[in-house]
Amino acid sequence: MTAMMLKTGMAAALALALMGGAAQAQQPLTEVTFGTNWIAQAEHGGYYQALADGTYEKYGLKVTIVPGGPRANNRMLMSVGKLDFYMGGSMIQAFSAVEKDIPTIVVAAHFQKEPQVLLSHPGEGLDTFADLKKSNDILLSKDGFATFYQWMKAEFGFKDEQMKPFGFNPAPFIANRHAVQQGYVTAEPLTIEKAAGFKPNVFLLADHGFSTYSTTVETRREVAEKNPDLVQRFVDASTIGWYNYLYGDNTKANAFIKRDNPEMTDELLAYSVAKMKEYGIVDSGDTAKLGIGAMSDARMKDFFDKMVKAGLFKPELDYKKAYTLQFVNKGVGLDLRK
Repeated sequence: MTAMMLKTGMAAALALALMGGAAQAQQPLTEVTFGTNWIAQAEHGGYYQALADGTYEKYGLKVTIVPGGPRANNRMLMSVGKLDFYMGGSMIQAFSAVEKDIPTIVVAAHFQKEPQVLLSHPGEGLDTFADLKKSNDILLSKDGFATFYQWMKAEFGFKDEQMKPFGFNPAPFIANRHAVQQGYVTAEPLTIEKAAGFKPNVFLLADHGFSTYSTTVETRREVAEKNPDLVQRFVDASTIGWYNYLYGDNTKANAFIKRDNPEMTDELLAYSVAKMKEYGIVDSGDTAKLGIGAMSDARMKDFFDKMVKAGLFKPELDYKKAYTLQFVNKGVGLDLRK
């Protein structure tokens, strides 16, 4: 073979490779719908980041985020096939789906800790978690009473009569120095400080044994089984989105959040991100080696056993049907941590 022939052959091969790459780049993106469980906020930041910075597109996905809210039921829409993925809350929902024979499954957990907190006034004898048992005005929503408060009763001896209804208005808490109020570590402490001029005591339930994962990614079981590549790409891209949102430039993501929720402020967004980092909500524990989104059988069993003790589920429930480790624990995005 002459040098000219060799050069010509190499040029042809290069041309074919470039044509193949261009064709691959021109392949249509897979359209994906992802429903959140509340209106847009920093707690959804990783998904908005992956949308805003093109990460989803790099993974071949055209993602539409469908915000939740008080009148939305995105979890039901996902379970009946109207949405592809859903942002779940705690694992209680996922265990309940198994109990009700709803064919959904958790494929990632982007919060290692649920942001749920209890708040109290400082200097009123309610300065430790154990002190909270002294309060006869623990302000809780119906959902809070039915879930984490049942665990508090079983684990620490709290009583039903201590609970009072919470209407998601901090005014009764602010007015009553001996009250305790539920909230999220990423929001309510700031709201109370701005309204009342004091910093409340903050007790993150996760740091006292409420070991559920949170901000999960759920899909229908058939999607995970029949299209695992799609699930993997969505999980991986979302995970990278979370790294970039926490440790990179999240300006565009926050703009998208404010587009979907015009009442959101830059102050609250910055506060929420800072608290997610401070308390290790997203990146802590197993994520150090396994990456954001990590889950383990041991954590799942620990939380399920606690919910059985609290009376939420029967011990014979096949809770392992609620999740899979197939798509996580691969170290995706670890190089992006700063």
